[in-house]
Amino acid sequence: MDKIEKALQKFSAWERVVVKQLLEKLQSGSIASLNIKKLKGREDIFRVRKGDIRIIYRLDKKMGIFVLAIERRKENTYKL
Repeated sequence: MDKIEKALQKFSAWERVVVKQLLEKLQSGSIASLNIKKLKGREDIFRVRKGDIRIIYRLDKKMGIFVLAIERRKENTYKL
């Protein structure tokens, strides 16, 4: 089981659908409708926000998008 599948098990069925939609939009490059911000102090790490759900990812010129974390917003969400 990879990291993304393990993270998705923490969410409800509806939240899993939302996360999968967000990941598909990121992968396809249609990011105009997404709430994306660059994390402070990092040039290559961004987050996508949808309600309480956060997807933290890194942009790599060779590999594209590399997902670092998928979790609900809490106090230590952005401490990587």
